[in-house]
Amino acid sequence: MIRIHLTEAQRTELQRLRRSDLSAVARSRLEMVFLCDAGWSAPRIAEHLGCHPHTARSALKGFRDRGTAAFWPDTPGPPPDRTRRDQVTGQLHGLLTQERTWTTAQLAEALRSSGIALSARQVRRYLGFMKAGYRRTAQTVSHKQDPEKVERAKIVLAGLKKKLQRAG
Repeated sequence: MIRIHLTEAQRTELQRLRRSDLSAVARSRLEMVFLCDAGWSAPRIAEHLGCHPHTARSALKGFRDRGTAAFWPDTPGPPPDRTRRDQVTGQLHGLLTQERTWTTAQLAEALRSSGIALSARQVRRYLGFMKAGYRRTAQTVSHKQDPEKVERAKIVLAGLKKKLQRAG
């Protein structure tokens, strides 16, 4: 059975927290601590607040071990690796300053040559972190067109447009 006995200083601090703007999770965990201090057991607290007894026990153990920091849920996963992010964004910034057009796959390949292994999808995420404006390149066949054939096609098209205007 978990017992929590609050000192007068802790009780004052928790009363101040109770009056502040808390999330629903933090507020219910705070209430669990107050009820435990009043002598309630974890199953009775859980029944009163409408949660599972394990939830009440883990909230009380969290407060016992970590204090008021246990009221707020932990963020999932490991913390972001700032040094790696800085390294990747620095390399990307250097590549983007070059006078050329990049695809994310090309950027991933260029980063791989400098020792950073990322997929094209991850490169897009880093570009989002950098707030770098990018668009997909347009796929055209203009470089494969014969200029003489293009001019002839424009003349034929213009003639067809005039016939359609006269008919209408």
